[in-house]
Amino acid sequence: MNIGRLTILKDELNSYRPFDLVTAQSIIDDLALKYTYNSTALEGNTLSIYETKIVIENGITIGGKTVREHLEVINHDIAVHKLINDVQNKSRLSAQLILDYHQIILKGINEEWSGRYRNQQVLISGAKHIPVNPQRVYDEMNAFITKAEELVTLHPVERAALIHADLVRIHPFVDGNGRTARLIMNLELMKAGYPIVIIEVTDKAHYCDLLDIGHTTGNYDKFVSFIADKAEQSLNLYLSVIKSNTEAETQN
Repeated sequence: MNIGRLTILKDELNSYRPFDLVTAQSIIDDLALKYTYNSTALEGNTLSIYETKIVIENGITIGGKTVREHLEVINHDIAVHKLINDVQNKSRLSAQLILDYHQIILKGINEEWSGRYRNQQVLISGAKHIPVNPQRVYDEMNAFITKAEELVTLHPVERAALIHADLVRIHPFVDGNGRTARLIMNLELMKAGYPIVIIEVTDKAHYCDLLDIGHTTGNYDKFVSFIADKAEQSLNLYLSVIKSNTEAETQN
């Protein structure tokens, strides 16, 4: 894990600020679409990235796909726009903010449990780790917020990865835990000046295994390294486009 390299890449990216607004928006739009597609696909959504795009942008219904699948990508896109707004407003991480994101994620899908902690035991399919007892969820979430504030001395990427892992460990919701945890991770990353980090659906098995290893051993080093690699990919994408645009402007 080369956390220092991430800081170097972010500093290089910052050296090109202020970005061309059109270029910056195109990057954000591209990352947001890929993020919504992959984050919902990780949870079993079968819409392709192109189908995800036209559902979000054109409101077109895809034949053979469920209402839930359509709502999942629409809701996630709304949550991503809230994410961008919360980053701009430097919204402080809180239990209520997490509940707000979860409410958006499950809107129209499971109204009974959207924006509410679970009161029953759940299992993570295929994992050895068993989430906390439902009677402990409220206290665990309060402790989670306190712990997140104490992690400010860590590198932002390491801190965001550990926040993600701890939220999944608690598994405070009946459904929507993964999507909510990834949103909160990206909220904290973007507030620290990093672009959206995307965990691709092709990485699902590895991603889940690393989380389970962390939950059962208490050692999250490999998971943090995994998230650091994803953060580097997003930084490199941003840099390549910004550099290309800068070079084109110089030649003109």
